Amino acid sequence: MQSIPHRWFGAGQSSAADSAKAGAEATAEAIGGRTPKAVLVFCSVAHDLPALLAGVREQAGPDAAIVGSSTMGEIGNAGLTVGGVAVAALGGDGFTVHTRAAHIHESDPRAAGAAAAESLRGLHDDHKVLILLCDGLTGHPHDIVRGAYSSVGATVPLVGGFGADDRKFERTYQFHGDEVLTNSVVGLALGSDGPIGIGVAHGWRRKEPPMIVSKSHGAHIFELDGEPALDVLLRRNNFTGTADEFFDLGRSLQPLGLSRRNGEDIRVIHAGDDEARSVWGTADVPHGALVWLMEADRQALLDGATWSCTEALARLDGLSPLGVIAFDCAGRRAGLMDGGVDEEMAVMRDALKGAPFAGFYTSGEIARVRGASGLHHLTLVTLALA
Repeated sequence: MQSIPHRWFGAGQSSAADSAKAGAEATAEAIGGRTPKAVLVFCSVAHDLPALLAGVREQAGPDAAIVGSSTMGEIGNAGLTVGGVAVAALGGDGFTVHTRAAHIHESDPRAAGAAAAESLRGLHDDHKVLILLCDGLTGHPHDIVRGAYSSVGATVPLVGGFGADDRKFERTYQFHGDEVLTNSVVGLALGSDGPIGIGVAHGWRRKEPPMIVSKSHGAHIFELDGEPALDVLLRRNNFTGTADEFFDLGRSLQPLGLSRRNGEDIRVIHAGDDEARSVWGTADVPHGALVWLMEADRQALLDGATWSCTEALARLDGLSPLGVIAFDCAGRRAGLMDGGVDEEMAVMRDALKGAPFAGFYTSGEIARVRGASGLHHLTLVTLALA
């Protein structure tokens, strides 16, 4: 069955050194001479960001909504770029687009998520999704997702990603219109008269036995199974040494799986305290949660990519995909070195049946299809449009 013709989607990439040229090249490839309603821009912080956006605007025209994020790598049909730009564009009478940006206030990060979700106001299409592009160094990722959920509820799915800055860990950027923002959340409410599919998969598997989080606060875990969390983590990894030594030996991405009805949500533990014997990551790990250490090899990660894409397409009611926006964790990229990233792009192209796709490597992924949870790590989230 063919896709309904009054909606279109395109993707483009550029590795040009000149920022304005890179933005223009990727956008021109994505729009293909058509008039876009929305242009999503994912690019490296190595670029002159205002100049890059000016190049995007030149090609997109004055009326297109422009949103985007800085990255830890850009992805699309042509593969991975580092220091480049990837663009997704969509248009046609079958799509409706609203956007809103909100600053993240330290005292109330949930308010930013709720404010960005206000972009859904007045959107009455049969199918809707809220795309969130967030500062990756906010320190409150879970609260931002909760804020959006508090406004949207269970009626509209959420997808998106937290930005990055090429592993500098200094400042990430968000794009809204012609503005370059930081410490912000940008919401793009997308309505369609065709189906929207979301895929969420990671490929990690449990290492038995499970553990109970017996004492925690936010992203800080103090006890597992009633013992100091660091002691348990080191023992389970057969490691004797300090927390710094442990996390410096290539184990800075220590995945922890939280039990959910539809599998495990991944949290990343990346630091510990030798005196307090505690560990922590970047997202909440609730007191009383059932958790597992997680493991995966390259093939498992590739299988996760295939499953995410397959799941998204399976929700399109039999229609062919127009295109896909992908939010892939930078931690997965780290686990797919030495050719693995090229393999991931290849399996995505195959699973998506040649449909155009664009996206970026994130510092955290957002996907809420059912239930109240929505923050992920080491996961590939795909948004398919028909």
